[in-house]
Amino acid sequence: MINRTPKPDTTDTFSRREREIMEALYKLGKATAAQIVAAIPDPPSNTAVRTLLTILEKKGHVRHRLDGVRYVYAPKVAREKMAQKAVKSVLSTFFDNSVEGVVAALLNQQDTKLSSAELDRLTALIEKAKEEGR
Repeated sequence: MINRTPKPDTTDTFSRREREIMEALYKLGKATAAQIVAAIPDPPSNTAVRTLLTILEKKGHVRHRLDGVRYVYAPKVAREKMAQKAVKSVLSTFFDNSVEGVVAALLNQQDTKLSSAELDRLTALIEKAKEEGR
């Protein structure tokens, strides 16, 4: 019997090391593998970082250009767009697509401290969503 279960799409998921590399690239804007290694706490080897950069490039998250003999890497997708994809994934995976559930989880964390100004901005966003019928 052949297993016809589709393979999960892993293009938008990151291993811990891939996430660290993406965080470094978003912080630096563009960087060589050596600069990325220097930006990561307890980094893997240069070879491992270059391998992971190749994987991230194949997934469509990173691009490179040649600068002399070095590759200079940069994020291919804006941080905000990747953040939206990540939130969408968390929303569907852990909260059954319930925005209320996500917001409640964030607000119920003991270390969450919101200023009056932040609460006012959140209230304004909720009111705007109501007006737009979302």
